[in-house]
Amino acid sequence: MSIGILLKTWAKRVKRDGVTLWFAGKHPRTPWHAKILGVFVVAYALSPIDLIPDFIPVLGYVDDILLLPALIWLTVKLLPPDVLAECRVQADAWIRAKGAKPRSQFGMVLVVMVWLSVATAACLWLKLYL
Repeated sequence: MSIGILLKTWAKRVKRDGVTLWFAGKHPRTPWHAKILGVFVVAYALSPIDLIPDFIPVLGYVDDILLLPALIWLTVKLLPPDVLAECRVQADAWIRAKGAKPRSQFGMVLVVMVWLSVATAACLWLKLYL
């Protein structure tokens, strides 16, 4: 199997598991710690805005290539196997029916709030030390 096919298969699994976490966040048997991490991961994954913008060389894609898949993997590992299987079926059905991942307004607001907090902290720091 070529590396290109392996990467495409891996990317589809990561996308599916991102949607799986969306369903797992609503599932009543999802443990609270997995729900909290899952809500954060899903909000960020489904946000139309990246925490690190893609136009920044190298760093712009670090979150897409390393951080997000690692967080999805960790959250999936925290789910009970039966909940994971049920939510993956729901995610597959969603992707087949809609053809795209859902969007998260909460995620967009979360990313904007992080950027505003960083900008405010930077301004306060500059004002204090310059």
